[in-house]
Amino acid sequence: MSGHTVTQSLNGFSKFLTIKLWNSRIKDAVNQNSTEKALHLFRRMKQNGLEPNKLTFPFIAKACAKLSNIKYSQSIHTQIVKSPFGNDIFIQTAMVNVYVKCDHVDYAYKVFERMPQRDVAAWNAMLIGFARLGFLDKVFSLFGEMRFAGIHPDSVTVVGLSQGVSVAKSLELVEGLHSFGIRIGVAPNVTVANTWIAVYAKCGDLASAEKVFDEIDVAVRTVISWNSMIAGYAIFENFLAAFDLYQQMLVDGIRPDASSIVSLISSCVQPEALFQGKLIHSHGMQLGCDLNLSVINTLISMYSKCGDINSARFLFDCMSDRTCVSWTVMISGYAEKGDMDEAMTLFHSMEKAGETPDLVTVLSLISGCGQTGSLELGKWIDSYAKSRGFKEDVMICNALIDMYSKCGGICEAQEVFHAMPERTIVSWTTMILGCTVNGQFGEALDLFHRMRGLGFKPNHITFLAVLQACTHAGFLDKGWEVFNMMTAVYGINPGLDHYSCMADLLGRKGKLIEALKFVLNIPVKPDAGIWSALLSACKVHHNVEIGKYVANHLFEMEPQVAAPYVEMANIYASTGRWDEVAMIRLLMKRNNVSKSPGQSLVQVNGKTHRFTVEDRSHPEGVLIYTLLDDLALQLKDDGYPLYLGDISEMELI
Repeated sequence: MSGHTVTQSLNGFSKFLTIKLWNSRIKDAVNQNSTEKALHLFRRMKQNGLEPNKLTFPFIAKACAKLSNIKYSQSIHTQIVKSPFGNDIFIQTAMVNVYVKCDHVDYAYKVFERMPQRDVAAWNAMLIGFARLGFLDKVFSLFGEMRFAGIHPDSVTVVGLSQGVSVAKSLELVEGLHSFGIRIGVAPNVTVANTWIAVYAKCGDLASAEKVFDEIDVAVRTVISWNSMIAGYAIFENFLAAFDLYQQMLVDGIRPDASSIVSLISSCVQPEALFQGKLIHSHGMQLGCDLNLSVINTLISMYSKCGDINSARFLFDCMSDRTCVSWTVMISGYAEKGDMDEAMTLFHSMEKAGETPDLVTVLSLISGCGQTGSLELGKWIDSYAKSRGFKEDVMICNALIDMYSKCGGICEAQEVFHAMPERTIVSWTTMILGCTVNGQFGEALDLFHRMRGLGFKPNHITFLAVLQACTHAGFLDKGWEVFNMMTAVYGINPGLDHYSCMADLLGRKGKLIEALKFVLNIPVKPDAGIWSALLSACKVHHNVEIGKYVANHLFEMEPQVAAPYVEMANIYASTGRWDEVAMIRLLMKRNNVSKSPGQSLVQVNGKTHRFTVEDRSHPEGVLIYTLLDDLALQLKDDGYPLYLGDISEMELI
């Protein structure tokens, strides 16, 4: 061998070692989530005259996937195409995955289609891409092609299919995939089991999720297994079960992570769960999770939903770095509480801080306006959504229809509805319900028939909205027709709300005996809502006997709720049975019945003013109540009655 050849070989070997060293540094940066550092190292490597090899590009592709940056990804893809490794199956699969993570499944599919060879990893990458976006038809079509091509599915395939089904929330498909997974032998795989736990819970089958969790061998259960089950309980807002499982997890020696704390906190969304939420907060601090951004954001949401808005705000104010999610959960907390003044103050502060509100931020504000009846503010948010391009999103339009309907702006709601280029079943249902709550019962039924004519399949909420229209309009025959249509045409079993509507409709029409028979014969145990609807009908028609029977059921079910006592007292009063009215008063005192005072909201110049029963602490209270007293005297002088006969709850209490 000549000296020149030896020198060339040594130089080649040295170059190989140098590239290997760069690859190692890039790989370490990617694994440590220092994605920008990885891309910087890649640029320096190129600047030093070193060409990447087939091991370099997958690491760089992974960095682009973690960043979800389409421009970087396309730049790397161009370099791959120009390199000798353009047809390498491993690199091409990595690029499919990159485009999927960048939410450009169309680009991913183009790369996938042009691959001269595809292994199971390539098929899985494409399946997961379609599954992430909920394109269920494409997922199963691709799966069929995969089987036809002779590719044997593996555990990753089943995970991808399961994730796709979870978006559709089809329990039947989940059960089918579960059987398929057992048949091909991937059921013992803990990753597959973890996915099934999550998917079953999302599809509303908590019992099956628990069964899958229990069947995982204790020796192979991971922290993700426990987290998945805790997250399942969180979906059902079952904080007690989540708390018990977490304690068992600690007893079994599994060290929780930030995801454990997030899932656990997410289950505490009711005021009665506040104590457990505080315990979890304290435990999370002991574990060192109190600096985790996701944990802090979830804690803010938890405190807000549990009614402790001050603690939520304290956490928010203590944050050194706030993301859009941080601002949104705090704004949402105030909006849910009905404090739109503070919600809007935070919203403007968010923009001043340079953080751009997203779709969820706007949805929270729209929801708050609907809850508080803030029509003028709602119109401003509508204009804001339009100016920022949010109004092109169907969820925003649906929320606006709901908000305008609740605020009495039915014309504005209809304008939004008719301007929508595409409508979902939620759009139609929201508009039907909007017409119902604004007294346009005929329009609600017309919309229902138009919707069906266009091929939309009504769901249980659609039927509830239509039945409410029939109830308030007194359309008994139409109500029966719609009620029977649920099961006969669409195979939907009525829920308690549907039965309640029919009982209410029968009662309003004066068919109290028929209504009582209907309630006693429904296949599920009647709840307080059904009995309350019937009691209201008894009040309207002054039926004491059926009223007593119904009221006794309510007294047993909800002994400390004031409404049924008041209703029954009014039934007695309407027939002059004052001794029984006195007995109701004694019964309320014996059962310690109390009621939160009623509250009204009035908006003046964009600011919300609250007025509570027997509270005259408003800054302008003297002027306001003097004027009200003058108006009351004027009405009395003009011959208008100021007392209409019903006994108020305050009088009884």
